[in-house]
Amino acid sequence: MTVPAPHFLLFSEASDASEDRPDTGRWRFVLEALDGSTSLEAADEETEVSAERLELLAIVRGLEALDQPSRVTLVTRNRNISRGLRYGLEQWRENDWQWERFGQMTPVKNGDLWRRIDQALSIHTVECRAWKLGGSDDLSETPSAQSAASTWRRGSDGRTHRIDPAIAPRRRNDERPARSSQLPIWRRWTRALQQWLGQASAAFAQQAMSR
Repeated sequence: MTVPAPHFLLFSEASDASEDRPDTGRWRFVLEALDGSTSLEAADEETEVSAERLELLAIVRGLEALDQPSRVTLVTRNRNISRGLRYGLEQWRENDWQWERFGQMTPVKNGDLWRRIDQALSIHTVECRAWKLGGSDDLSETPSAQSAASTWRRGSDGRTHRIDPAIAPRRRNDERPARSSQLPIWRRWTRALQQWLGQASAAFAQQAMSR
């Protein structure tokens, strides 16, 4: 009997340099099993590095922390990374990690990290979910038809967060909000994703039975 690959949720984030430390940025990832049985969190600082490279580094470290082939749902708010996972990797790989810009082939930005992600995709199955900030603070407001399948949750900063449905890539601010007794926001995202994935699995099973 084939044992299904473990399913993990990978949350990544990065912050730019601050006024106090103008040359230092920070990356962080949280890796948690879908059933909540295991969890790993890591963070570090890098100097003179862009926020996008910091978040790519967080994703790389998270994927490389897995010790067996796994299914991974990546949650990121970086649109460029989401697009790169979905559209860029296959083309960059075929073009020896270059892309055409103004008629000339140019090395892919942060190509060393994208190569490491591409290598991880040969081991793991990764899907990407975009995390966005909604314009309304009212969770009772009905999302538009375009975002009807999205998960909506209120963050610790009081704003509405939208987590869009998963997109599988082609394989080969001034002040921090005060701490509260509530669950960490990534833990609430985990529960929201668990609920969404459970509903999707049930809908798929029902559809298969009706055929």
